[in-house]
Amino acid sequence: MVLTGNQIDLFEASMPRLKAIAYRLLGSASDAEDAVQDTFLRWQSADVDRIEVPEAWLTKVLTNLCLNQLTSARARRETYVGQWLPEPLLAGDPMLGPADTVEQRESVSFAVLALMERLSPNERVVYVLREAFGYPHRRIAEILDITEASGQQIFHRAKKHIADGRTRTEIDEAAARRIVDEFLTAATSGRTEPLVRLLTADAVAIGDGGGKVPARTRPFEGAVAVAKFMRSLFTPNQAARNLLGGSAEIHVSYANGLPALVVTVDGRVIGVMCLEITADGIAAFRNQANPDKLERATRQWAATDHGEPALLIN
Repeated sequence: MVLTGNQIDLFEASMPRLKAIAYRLLGSASDAEDAVQDTFLRWQSADVDRIEVPEAWLTKVLTNLCLNQLTSARARRETYVGQWLPEPLLAGDPMLGPADTVEQRESVSFAVLALMERLSPNERVVYVLREAFGYPHRRIAEILDITEASGQQIFHRAKKHIADGRTRTEIDEAAARRIVDEFLTAATSGRTEPLVRLLTADAVAIGDGGGKVPARTRPFEGAVAVAKFMRSLFTPNQAARNLLGGSAEIHVSYANGLPALVVTVDGRVIGVMCLEITADGIAAFRNQANPDKLERATRQWAATDHGEPALLIN
């Protein structure tokens, strides 16, 4: 079927929402783009004139495509090398979607995206559509072909799983920047004690190298272990330069709604480290270093003004 201009415009108007939903469901910007493209192909072949509520139809098609991907992704994650973390989205990326409420902001954070990996595909869909996009239970039930009562039970179960595994990280931007600056000062001091004071007792450091770059297969756990690792990571030496592939710039930015350190070499993003900051200190460092998951970040970085680096590793 050949789409009219209005029908193409209608789909394009829905694209930002579809991409934001797909990213939260899949944790991958490239997979989200593919899912939205496949949704458009089905829109092209459908009898669009007979579709009463295009938004609902598009959301259902997209969701079913993502459900298929989630099922196969579970098998792929079992053979994934090391720790799995989502593909990072830098500040300003439209795929981040709505960020008006605490729930919307948290739904795209590394912490919650990682926790959603523990949910069943249906739990993940219900949680994302309800928590991040405010879909009524009736519409979610129609999308998944389940009863409204079942959808509500799934949502409460999913929300409990997420709540049990996370600490709320809402902290004002000025305070977050101050803590990040203090962290960089402590990390480059060559001493462990100042770092320990900035961390929570149960702090963790997780890295995703995807088997493409060196990354520890198990997280560092506990303030002392994490502090020692961070001290070594931010202490300039020949081994670090060899690992980085040259002189690196470290910029303070935001990714997935959280304070982040963006590490670049010759304009290429080689790492995005999200900091989970709580009232008690820094609770987690989640570093995405898999080059396959940094292509979008590199393109966005090249297209934006990011100012002077906070730290140079020469």
